[in-house]
Amino acid sequence: MSEAASTALIAELESAVKGGSSERRLQMLRQVTDLFLSDADRLNENQIGVFDDVLVRLMEQMETRALAQLGTTLSGSKAAPKETIRQLAYHEEVSVAAPVLTKSARLSEGDLIEIANLRGPQHLLAISHRDTLSEGVTDVLLRRGDSQVSHALAKNTGARFSEFGYATLVESSEKDDALAEKLGLRIDIPLKVLRELLSRASAAVRDRLLKAAPPEMRAKIQEAIRTVVEQIAAPALVPEDYTESESMVLALNREGKLGDQTINRFAMQGEYIHIIAALSLLNSVKIEAIEPLIGNPRPDGLIVACKAARLNWSTTSMILRNRPHCRPLSKQDFENGREVFEALSLSSAQRTIRFWSARGSARKADAPNTAVAISDI
Repeated sequence: MSEAASTALIAELESAVKGGSSERRLQMLRQVTDLFLSDADRLNENQIGVFDDVLVRLMEQMETRALAQLGTTLSGSKAAPKETIRQLAYHEEVSVAAPVLTKSARLSEGDLIEIANLRGPQHLLAISHRDTLSEGVTDVLLRRGDSQVSHALAKNTGARFSEFGYATLVESSEKDDALAEKLGLRIDIPLKVLRELLSRASAAVRDRLLKAAPPEMRAKIQEAIRTVVEQIAAPALVPEDYTESESMVLALNREGKLGDQTINRFAMQGEYIHIIAALSLLNSVKIEAIEPLIGNPRPDGLIVACKAARLNWSTTSMILRNRPHCRPLSKQDFENGREVFEALSLSSAQRTIRFWSARGSARKADAPNTAVAISDI
């Protein structure tokens, strides 16, 4: 659009906004929209900006039905005016917001996260149907959304999930067979998550998954089911020999190297025998006082042991995240864990570990012990 044409358009707009009827403003909106779409592929950002200014001013005078139609019309345009799209997406009426929330490529990840934090279930559901969704967006949707949002995301092949996101879906699917089936049929589901999902699912759900799975998924599901069955039927584990690990961590401690960096690396590499030996040494308690904490589904006891060993939260969360044979913790679990970690004083944590060790309570590693520690703060 030329500068002269832009000037003429803005002058006509001002006349329509100030003195025109609602029908005149609606006609103007349609003309501007049609003109934009006819030239969209040839416009540069400055020219698109002119249309943006015009549309935003017209939108101030438009009724909900007209705005909903505008959103539907512009939602598929890759060059749609950004501010126009943003105002439509943030609109409190879902009929206005939904078309652009579902389709528009002009919304940033930041826009989607902010809208998901501000708006209600129907806005979240519209976002859940987008062709692609980042982990940051799905984290918010799963935290604030309802079961409809969870189902839409589990079925959306373009959605990506963080470890927190998968943990939330797996936890929700335990009481929702339909969700479990949608999640289990995702091509991109990590094998570890699939095993956790199937370990919680009923035999009927497993059978339906096998029947519904495409050939490329069937082998993966069968392997996961076989692993779950083997774990259930497996005999008690042979006691670990900590001799070498104890010697190694003792040497590292003497050199001043048994700290967060080293233990964080142990966790990332899954070397939990070294972590147990390290926590035992740093807390001056026996291996038997630490070992049950690693595999306990409740993370509180392990959090206390890490705090008492002077580890930071980053290392503690890495230990919690990668524990073998434990279900993934949800985002809420981590948030609760961090609150416990930060609330505990070093002296309370150390006193609690010594108490557990002396009384043999660490063999149970149950929640009441942790409650005593927290009440001592």
